[in-house]
Amino acid sequence: MADQLWAPWRFDYITRADETNKVGCIFVDLPAQDDDATNLILHRGTHAFVILNRYPYSSGHLMVAPYKHTAEMSELSDEELLEINQLVRDATRWISAAYKPHGFNIGVNLGKAGGAGIPTHIHWHVVPRWEGDTNFMTSVGEVRVIPQSLESTYSLLRSVVEAEGA
Repeated sequence: MADQLWAPWRFDYITRADETNKVGCIFVDLPAQDDDATNLILHRGTHAFVILNRYPYSSGHLMVAPYKHTAEMSELSDEELLEINQLVRDATRWISAAYKPHGFNIGVNLGKAGGAGIPTHIHWHVVPRWEGDTNFMTSVGEVRVIPQSLESTYSLLRSVVEAEGA
């Protein structure tokens, strides 16, 4: 009998993949709602916010996005870019306190050809990494194993953010 890896959260992603950019924008729609825990919004700033990636590469994978709906970095003001970079810095600090990663991947995918899953709204990824976190599952099986639920991740990181007074 073969071992099975269950990832039921992926079904929602797979069945809605074609709708990603047809039904508004998560980086506009979710902050407009008043339910940060359900929407996984970890912190709100003046010009930008921090949100958990619903389809993470690893536990603690965060995204920083401006409230302004734009795909172009050139359309962001100096104040917006400064706050985004400060939030990227804060995100690394929060993740470090919660997870003790060995390093980070931080990046922006500009445009569909650049790998952006949501090419109409610029956003930064902050992904914690650990030595040896790439194994046969990711290398050969093309599968990521996330050992923690999004709700648990949110709760843990939210407690770090609140303890900091952010």
